[in-house]
Amino acid sequence: MGSTLVLVIVIVAAVSFDFTNGFHDTANAMATSIATGALKPVVAVVLSATLNFVGAFVSISVATTIAKGIVPASATAGAGGLSVVEAALIGAMTWNLITWYFTIPSSSSHALIGGLIGASIASVGSGAVSVHGIVQKVVAPGILAIFVCGIVAFLATSAAYRLIRRLGQEEARAGYRYGQIGSASLVSLAHGTNDAQKTMGVVALALISTGHLSATHFTVPIWVKLICATAMALGTASGGWRIINTMGNRITTVESPQGFAAESASAATILASSYYGYPLSTTQVVSGGVMGAGLGKRGGVVHWPVVGQMVLAWVITLPAAGLVGAAAWNIANVFGKHSQVGAVVIALLAAAMALGLWTLSKRNRVTARDLDRTGVTPEQEAEGAFAARPAAA
Repeated sequence: MGSTLVLVIVIVAAVSFDFTNGFHDTANAMATSIATGALKPVVAVVLSATLNFVGAFVSISVATTIAKGIVPASATAGAGGLSVVEAALIGAMTWNLITWYFTIPSSSSHALIGGLIGASIASVGSGAVSVHGIVQKVVAPGILAIFVCGIVAFLATSAAYRLIRRLGQEEARAGYRYGQIGSASLVSLAHGTNDAQKTMGVVALALISTGHLSATHFTVPIWVKLICATAMALGTASGGWRIINTMGNRITTVESPQGFAAESASAATILASSYYGYPLSTTQVVSGGVMGAGLGKRGGVVHWPVVGQMVLAWVITLPAAGLVGAAAWNIANVFGKHSQVGAVVIALLAAAMALGLWTLSKRNRVTARDLDRTGVTPEQEAEGAFAARPAAA
């Protein structure tokens, strides 16, 4: 009975994290389309939510990596494994909410992996960390993907503006704006394929630890896919306007040719990583694409102080989420190993923290109306009609 209650708490925590992942990462797919006026904000997030849901069913390669390639099975085995998984989810969700509050596009993926590492080390020691697996499957692909996406977006943007000079401003810019609908949709599909699977992998870990799934013949039950895909989609549909503002307006001033280039490069990179089972940070990939697109336009400006804040967040996400995950495990352990009371206490603390940050965020809200630029024409776009909105406090 005890393990069943903790398992239910873990699944609720996983769904909650998936929801925060959805609204934290909506910007990855739709920020540039909203910034250029290609899509109305509400239409953009509904479209993104739908395709996130569909993408979650494409494969389980990333879920397999999360469940079997980050920490050894001994760290998450048995009743104690449930406590590790719950603490990992709380670490990831806490970091997601903190960076969302400060409008920083950090990595939900690295937050989840960091939480899992921190909670595992707190539980069984440093032997819980598969350093080789983390470097090979998380760190190295993540760094490489940012540069690959940025270079591709830079080249595509340069080619796009050469094409504009040949075809004429109005026709070409209007064409790229329509093209953004397709490229942004592809990023949303790719995001669902990569990010929703990470939560599936964590739920699978919990089910393996309680004997409901076999670690040898790994699979993800359809009900797990459904709840993770639904939570991700609902989170995406809720908006995430604070991060959208940063990604679409504060890194660089985005025009439709740049948005199309950044989205196309990002989608290709994320889909390729999903195929090979690499749990990439879609936030970092898309940010690299946006920076590349900003530099690809002659006279384009990238706001490096904003980029510096983002890079700092990227660097500290793994250890920060790991520390919170370790702290959550230690708090739960105060009430005894595998204690139901400890599991309930850290869940309630996480809920209180989430409520507090949400309350604070209402003091300086960013809404869909603040970001709506669908009335701007291609001619106005060419004249630089997209002024960046200041950062929310």
